[in-house]
Amino acid sequence: MSSTPEKLMDLAEAHIRQGGYAGFSFRDLAAALGIKSASVHHHFPTKPQLAAAVARRYCEQFLDAVAPRLSDNADDAIAIYRSAFRAALEEDGKMCLFGVLGAEKGSLPAEVVDEIYAFFRACIDDLSTRIGGPAAQAQAFEVMATLEGGMILARAYDSLEPFDAAVASLSPSRAA
Repeated sequence: MSSTPEKLMDLAEAHIRQGGYAGFSFRDLAAALGIKSASVHHHFPTKPQLAAAVARRYCEQFLDAVAPRLSDNADDAIAIYRSAFRAALEEDGKMCLFGVLGAEKGSLPAEVVDEIYAFFRACIDDLSTRIGGPAAQAQAFEVMATLEGGMILARAYDSLEPFDAAVASLSPSRAA
């Protein structure tokens, strides 16, 4: 069974992925777990600290899910990222945590903004390395933008079909 901090992060993540940073309060989390709001503050003194912890955990889990395998090539790397994004949509229909937070960046606390930058930098660096070649970084940006945009379309249409259509053309061979 999960510890209280893990449960709080699970709930906060679900709320952020559904409704953004403003989509939850400590009172909401406490009520969902049947604890007092003060107990939430015991584990995470502030909402920015909780959101930053959720973001760090999400980043670690995502990077673990897309970690390179020995025989991967550039096509495989992009396919792995595409699959990870699609799996999130299939699982719960919610946006990528960082897609939501990235859209809200201008109104977020600095510690959360730092995590947004760290996530996208890690993904771009990872994809660039795995794609290789002179246009690798540009293509990594294109891959991430297409995946995040595909998620927005899937959410808007309440269907996986727009995501699949948006990401169908992702291929490292086009960047040469």
